[in-house]
Amino acid sequence: MNGKMNRKLLIVLSVVLCLVLMYACTVTGIASISFVDANRILAREILHLPVDLEGISSGSITIIKNVRLPRVILGFIAGAGLAVCGAGFQGIFRNPMADPFVLGVSSGAALGAAIGIVLHFDKGFPGMSGTTLLAFAGSFLTIGLVYNISRVGKKVPVSTLLLSGIAVSQTLSALNSLVMLLNRESMDQIVYWTMGSLNGKGWSQIGQVVPWTVVGIILLLTSGRELDIMLTGEDTAIQLGVNVEFLKRKVLFASSVITASIISVTGIIGFVGLVVPHVVRMVAGPRHNRIMLLSLLFGGTFLIICDTLARSMVAWEIPVGIITSVCGGPFFLYLLRKTKKGGGF
Repeated sequence: MNGKMNRKLLIVLSVVLCLVLMYACTVTGIASISFVDANRILAREILHLPVDLEGISSGSITIIKNVRLPRVILGFIAGAGLAVCGAGFQGIFRNPMADPFVLGVSSGAALGAAIGIVLHFDKGFPGMSGTTLLAFAGSFLTIGLVYNISRVGKKVPVSTLLLSGIAVSQTLSALNSLVMLLNRESMDQIVYWTMGSLNGKGWSQIGQVVPWTVVGIILLLTSGRELDIMLTGEDTAIQLGVNVEFLKRKVLFASSVITASIISVTGIIGFVGLVVPHVVRMVAGPRHNRIMLLSLLFGGTFLIICDTLARSMVAWEIPVGIITSVCGGPFFLYLLRKTKKGGGF
């Protein structure tokens, strides 16, 4: 009973901490807006309270309402989505090194974005640029290619899936490099996109990401029990009544939908899907429902903190993908060291 109460308390505290940090990151930034003024703007523009904004410039109101707040919300959605995908992939592959990009989704998105940038493709949907559309398409084509290469009859061996993902990812990365070499005038823009950034993103980008991410997260959260059983091995899971092949397709589809929608808008933001689920697993135990729920909260919080650092540390903005990699790189080395010593999953 105490353990169950402690787990509930952990979830409640995580939600509260998440909301507090989202608020703190919204009122924090390099622009000279006082703490009091930022709170007045949020109270009036977001909560619609009868607060007087006299003495506050329209520029400050725009920064809080249309720059910082949507950026924090998008950062939370992106971090939450990538972290949940990482938890799903680590469960299906039974490998703590797995992350949302292990099957080459990021390489497909990067190649699609590079083609869009080079061709100045601007024929997207309302609120979605052509580059975003091609990045999204590149992600889905990649996962479809990897899945079909790996399929043996009606089954998809996990080891073959991983090897196919690595091979396709390397091939697409090479093609992306070739595109940059042949179009040097666009190289800086392509490289910046691959670093991942929330700069310039607003409410329209949130509208693009939310539907796909919500559907994908729901599908993954309903797979927790089966993923728990999968830890015992595929043969045992089949004997216990789990439709292993359907579970693989479900997790792959849901994770691909989430990852493609996020990175098509933000670019490639690495290590969130690797680090966060593993940290949560060490704190909360091996149950996947709990891991994915807490990964959602911690992943979103982690990314908005990194993004706040990215836009507040210096006058010019650092791509948030650099900050997450600086934090995630050492932890990845720790995982490698632990695995080398025979640490279990």
